[in-house]
Amino acid sequence: VGRHPTMQEVYKTIGRVAASDVSVLLRGESGTGKEVVARALHHYSRRAGRPFVGISAAAIPATLLESELFGHEKGAFTDAKERRLGKLELAHGGSVFFDEIGDMPAELQVKLLRALQERAFERVGGHELIRMDVRVLAATHRDLEAMMKTGRFREDLFYRLNVVSLSLPSLRERRGDIPLLVEHFLSKYAETLGERVIAPEAMDRLAGYEWPGNVRELENVIQRAMVMASAGVIVPEHLPIGPVSAAAGVEADASLEEIIEKKMVECVRGLRGHTSANLHSLMVGLVEKPLLRAVMRETKGNQVRAAQLLGINRNTLRKKLKEHGIDPDAG
Repeated sequence: VGRHPTMQEVYKTIGRVAASDVSVLLRGESGTGKEVVARALHHYSRRAGRPFVGISAAAIPATLLESELFGHEKGAFTDAKERRLGKLELAHGGSVFFDEIGDMPAELQVKLLRALQERAFERVGGHELIRMDVRVLAATHRDLEAMMKTGRFREDLFYRLNVVSLSLPSLRERRGDIPLLVEHFLSKYAETLGERVIAPEAMDRLAGYEWPGNVRELENVIQRAMVMASAGVIVPEHLPIGPVSAAAGVEADASLEEIIEKKMVECVRGLRGHTSANLHSLMVGLVEKPLLRAVMRETKGNQVRAAQLLGINRNTLRKKLKEHGIDPDAG
């Protein structure tokens, strides 16, 4: 969704390269829609009827990533109770999407490169050579050229992946598309959350926000605002961005619990007549996102310290940061 010239170029490039089997490297900030573009490339290719399989190098612990990618044989390691097929094998005949390829450990970069060159691989703990037929799509928000200079990303793997490079603009670079995207999301969730309209002042707030989480963050904001808008009209106070959303209409000395309860009451009141609204997951996300931001600011982006404060492991933290469109490097 978008009319910005940069997005029009993206659409044209998708049309030009989708039908071929060349590797495509998608670049852009978190939340700009790289996976959406990857799925479009698959959908419009000759492989459309075959699997589209994604794997995130950032969301899976390094110790498990090799097994996730190549699969493993029974007994390959302590918990390998049975043979398991990896993503490359599951994607046979279709497309494999490597999300956050810049986070892949160096030793696994070597093994992936070899598999791509030979179009074959072995499962972990196995000796059978498995032929693969996949189209390779990859995405990153990192500066891979800078990583190559410091030895953190292999140059030969970069050129193997970067046959066609496609850069996606941040949402703040195409603010003119925000009204279109807002209407798209209002329509998308109207059936489950009820029809909503957005007040002009709320649209102004959305247009002026920086959107560090890009389109993914905008979608989450609209979804939650639809839940909050009891009268059917989304106003600035319903938007969990900027100073208005912090504690609007609550006394200055109110406790955190009182602030949260007030907003919850408004939210539940707005759901009268709805049989299902995914309220629990929406509210958990609404509370979790500012908590993650606050902890990341407090720890100046130190993920180890942040995970300790939250009482979760680092891999869970990284997964949650990605889900909420929070840049882990922005302390």
